[in-house]
Amino acid sequence: MLDHSPSVPHRQRLLFLVAITAVMAAIGAVVPGMCMLTPTLSLFKHPTRLFSRAAKSPLRLRAFSSTAFIDTKTNQPDSIVVEKEVSKSINSLACPVCYDSLTWNAVPGLSVDTISGSTFQCSTCQKTYVGNQTHLDLTATGGAQSYGELMPASTELFRVPLISFLYERGWRQTFSVWGGFPGPEKEFELIKGFLKPVLGGNIIDASCASGLFSRLFAKSGLFSFVVALDYSENMLQQCYEFIQQEENFPKENFILVRADISRLPFVSSSVDAVHAGAALHCWPSPLAAVAEISRVLRPGGVFVATTYILDGGFSVIPFLSTVRQNVRQVSGSYIFLSERELEDLCRACGLVEFKCIRNGLFVMISATKPS
Repeated sequence: MLDHSPSVPHRQRLLFLVAITAVMAAIGAVVPGMCMLTPTLSLFKHPTRLFSRAAKSPLRLRAFSSTAFIDTKTNQPDSIVVEKEVSKSINSLACPVCYDSLTWNAVPGLSVDTISGSTFQCSTCQKTYVGNQTHLDLTATGGAQSYGELMPASTELFRVPLISFLYERGWRQTFSVWGGFPGPEKEFELIKGFLKPVLGGNIIDASCASGLFSRLFAKSGLFSFVVALDYSENMLQQCYEFIQQEENFPKENFILVRADISRLPFVSSSVDAVHAGAALHCWPSPLAAVAEISRVLRPGGVFVATTYILDGGFSVIPFLSTVRQNVRQVSGSYIFLSERELEDLCRACGLVEFKCIRNGLFVMISATKPS
């Protein structure tokens, strides 16, 4: 059997990453002026700041040169409507080795309840993937008995059962303290605004963790199919348990998938929207991940993500670029230093119409695959 326990160097890296997180929290508590480079969303009487350097946004905006404004009030849920036809096919699952469509023996319709025990097979390489009680493992190493690969510490950290358990029980809440994250409800309203052109289609919640936003997507009724995707088995287990605890949760057209963000198990041009909440900085290679997202998005599909940027007051820290390199080498985390870095990342992967919203260190970005 494969031993999944971290090696000694990996344990040291995990401890280092936990320490980095604690330091960031301390910075937010001790030096709030540095973290809150712009007012908190709760203080806005007027809409918050949104930048757009590319084509005009399909959102209803008031544009002033390169700066525009979008309303962040959360008391108008009925203002979001589906305005155009989007893909509603759920047959987009693909082999992570061949990227060819998978066939499965399940009853018609994929859901949380039908995944368990279902068998999926690639028509090209004939590799078979079997769903367990909580999720479908569509990693390239899925089913391997003697071979496995450890990911960087920033990825392995979230496979630790304790971290997975704590994620929605205190961990995620600290993002608002040190990072300026507005909180799930306000973030969800902002996400819906960016996803307005593709509402009614399917969505992947990439690096979903314990499924905080995956569940919101499903309960909103705004999407035809929701995939909660993460590399951590324990995070998916937490998501499954939260679903089972909720009364009347819409389990139909909702599945949990374990996958590598750099080898997404979906057919090219088959997905309407991809969301990645507080995840970009944890990916081993943001470039490889966003390139994969671009591949699976259909023309006109939308990518929305949140992360943090160390700019403003942090830009005066000596050798910040060197610090970033060292943190990346040890933990695998990527520290973004400017909005332009994120825009260049999206453009390099073939995504256009870049937009972003800032609040302190927090940034929400959106980009579209050209039609």
